[in-house]
Amino acid sequence: MIIDPRFNKLADGLTGFSIALKKGERVLIDAFDVPDAMVVDLVRSVRRAGAHPYVQLHRARITRELVLGAEEAQFASHAAVEKIRMEKMDAYIALRGSDNIFESSDVPAEKVQLVSRLMKPVQDYRVGKTKWVVLRWPTSAMAQQAAMSTEAFEDFYFRVCTLEYKRMIPGMKVLAELMRKTDRVHIKGPGTDLKFSIKNIGAVTCGGARNIPDGEVFSCPVKNSVEGVLQYNAPTVYLGSSFDNIRLVFKQGKVVEATSTNTKRLNEILDSDAGARYIGEFAIGFNPHILSPMRDILFDEKIAGSFHFTPGQSYAECSNGNNSQVHWDMVCIQRPEYGGGEIWFDDKLIRKDGMFVPKALHKLNPAYLLGKKQ
Repeated sequence: MIIDPRFNKLADGLTGFSIALKKGERVLIDAFDVPDAMVVDLVRSVRRAGAHPYVQLHRARITRELVLGAEEAQFASHAAVEKIRMEKMDAYIALRGSDNIFESSDVPAEKVQLVSRLMKPVQDYRVGKTKWVVLRWPTSAMAQQAAMSTEAFEDFYFRVCTLEYKRMIPGMKVLAELMRKTDRVHIKGPGTDLKFSIKNIGAVTCGGARNIPDGEVFSCPVKNSVEGVLQYNAPTVYLGSSFDNIRLVFKQGKVVEATSTNTKRLNEILDSDAGARYIGEFAIGFNPHILSPMRDILFDEKIAGSFHFTPGQSYAECSNGNNSQVHWDMVCIQRPEYGGGEIWFDDKLIRKDGMFVPKALHKLNPAYLLGKKQ
């Protein structure tokens, strides 16, 4: 089997930097439509670290068929088994490829919600109790989404995923500390005038240790504090359906009006449970290689000059108490070519038109992260 040398570099980055495997630890490799060669290289990288690899392979068409006929009894048993397995793991690596991002677009919403609800304890344990990292795998479908040739997209993918993420650490620490001290956030932009509090919520840095690609610092609004309107300008795909021009209106933290190019499906998802119309995450993205949306959230939420404001479940590290089976990262880009915009913390301008303004945060601007003179 021929192993692409880029696979080696990526695998070692995942096992070494992202989840920092130690001798004797157990890691589950969850591979969704990923070439065998990459999985083999990950197994070898895990073994080089003295750890123990476990592998689960998924195929999207098979998963779709299972969910189409999902029943409570079936998936309750499946979730129980998966929970037991996850409890035996110290770490988790997920590689998610997809030849067709709309493979599950015709699965009824109630089936998706059933499976999401039953599998949620597995996800909660994985996120809260293991070292984990999740990344997409490059496919021709992703290249088409990005309007790039397959070769150009693969070069882009490996450049992004093997970025020297440690360069983000100094600037991320400053931004996270600032967010921890902040009460009032005000976001302005075309169609957007949004106010909320992040007081006493905290902030978490994300620089290659959880998602690949990476590059964000996240917090969470005080649950009932969100007021105003937010016009997202990045397209999104969620649960197999596509959405453009999402606009949300908030009162006392709740989404009271939601429209898009797919308004009916949007509101079906936001009505999934009581927490889906409240926000579970506010994050600022700054990966210098990712500039345009491609309907893949692991890339789009890290776009340089963007932020995402997420209906649904909050993370335990920065929780406002909101619980939901939904966690939908919706993205707004504020660079000039997307209409610009501003982020204010306690009446101080933090970012304008996608560029950080305070000198202490300049290390999160593209020039520094790419190793160029500022």
